[in-house]
Amino acid sequence: MRFVRDTGFDTLRERGVAAAEGLGPQLVYAGLSFGVTIAQKLAQTRPGARGALFVHACLPVSEYGEAWPDGVPVQIHGKEGDEFFDEDLAAARELAASAPAAELFLYPGEQHLFTDASLDAFDAEATKLLLERLRTFLAAV
Repeated sequence: MRFVRDTGFDTLRERGVAAAEGLGPQLVYAGLSFGVTIAQKLAQTRPGARGALFVHACLPVSEYGEAWPDGVPVQIHGKEGDEFFDEDLAAARELAASAPAAELFLYPGEQHLFTDASLDAFDAEATKLLLERLRTFLAAV
């Protein structure tokens, strides 16, 4: 997060969106933590999205439009006691309730970056389940 703050939130979002400009349509956008801000913007605003995967974060849909795009499936994953994800939980629940192809998965615990094996926060069991769910999602889109 120090890098994000030093570089600037908006600058990094702009870089992420610019990186997708040369890619064709029909993509699944995925983000982890701050990366969700980029993935969500692309999924909501770039035509042809096949799906979206949000891990450790979720913004209100109103951040990038009035509604989630029709027909774009999305999975949201976070720890139920994560202080950072807790800030996003209402938005995640709203998205899951408002979009027909949206799923919200909450895992027990409070670690934020629980999928990062290089951190003490790593949760092997939750990560294994999350990866199974991601693979199922990707096989369906």
